[in-house]
Amino acid sequence: MDTVNSAVETLIQSSNTLFILMGAIMVFAMHAGFAFLEVGTVRHKNQVNALVKIMTDFGFSAVAYFFIGYWVAYDITFFSDAATLAEGNGYELVKFFFLMTFAAAIPAIVSGGIAERAKFWPILIASSLCVALVYPLFEGIIWNGNFGFQSWLETTFGASFHDFAGSVVVHGVGGWIGLVAVLLLGVRKGRYRNGRLMAFPPSNIPFLALGAWILCIGWFGFNVMSAQTLDGISGLVAVNSLMAMVGGIITALIFGKNDPGFIHNGPLAGLVAICAGSDVVHPIGALFIGGIAGAIFVYVFTLAQNKWRIDDVLGVWPLHGLCGVWGGLAAGIFGSEALGGLGGVSFMSQLIGTVAGIVIAVVGAGIVYGGIRAVSGIRLDEEEEFNGADLSIHKIESTSID
Repeated sequence: MDTVNSAVETLIQSSNTLFILMGAIMVFAMHAGFAFLEVGTVRHKNQVNALVKIMTDFGFSAVAYFFIGYWVAYDITFFSDAATLAEGNGYELVKFFFLMTFAAAIPAIVSGGIAERAKFWPILIASSLCVALVYPLFEGIIWNGNFGFQSWLETTFGASFHDFAGSVVVHGVGGWIGLVAVLLLGVRKGRYRNGRLMAFPPSNIPFLALGAWILCIGWFGFNVMSAQTLDGISGLVAVNSLMAMVGGIITALIFGKNDPGFIHNGPLAGLVAICAGSDVVHPIGALFIGGIAGAIFVYVFTLAQNKWRIDDVLGVWPLHGLCGVWGGLAAGIFGSEALGGLGGVSFMSQLIGTVAGIVIAVVGAGIVYGGIRAVSGIRLDEEEEFNGADLSIHKIESTSID
């Protein structure tokens, strides 16, 4: 009997390890989506830089999170011997891999907002610091119960802050960090002339669309595999993700007036918003959540560019920052039993938790990007920006035409 129990336990542990490994690989693949979404959106002279930033940000993020970030969030280090780390089929190692791909999404999100005028190494250092310190601080508070914040919310309002897959923890934090970086960098040269917004059209719509498709597919690993074990997997999460995604597509099409940039970001807005409550809301509620997110993105992106002159190239603040905020709040609304959800959520907890994420992101980004700007600067000079980041930083163009 002991042998049978041991075999069953090994099978369960190995299955969980494989399950979360597949999730890690799917989220890892999403970084190709971030890359092509940015490559397709920026001008031709900045395409190489977009690709290089996503790749190098991932590498530095992995190291920063391995040695510091994961320790800050979960009080776990990897300084044990390999035999100890390999126990339980190495599940804890693969769990780190999965959560690291989430952490690495922070600089990937920011990258789209600051495109076309940012220095390379200072921004890479800033990204590493955000992944090592800023993001894991809030991650640990929400997903590991650090500092008693979640316990206080549960005692006070009857439920802790619910963010199943990171509407606020990942996307909201990344989007608000991105806003701070965008504001500190300033507007691209020539973006506004005589008080008018000048068109900087996307360089490659097929690449932009490819990036969106890769992100949409990988997002099912992002959301569904957030259960982290096979016994926690839920078809509700998968279908809610689907419904929110299509809700975002439909409203982005309608409000975006057939614009392909809006249409391909619409599903991403819906997916950002559903992360928090994907395990508790009804699929019809998910459709509304995604639809509202798609409208938020189109409206705020247009307003930010035309009225507020916030030169957020890919719209990472409205897409991730504001749709992430909406997702955090929506979990507290549509997750209630009165609207067909599973319950166990509190709107006040969702509101307070969301505000806490914004505060940590804004203050942390202000310290990191503001400090680096004061020391070394974070923006290319005027000539470098005019020539493009590809030639100025990498000494090569994205294509060679003989």
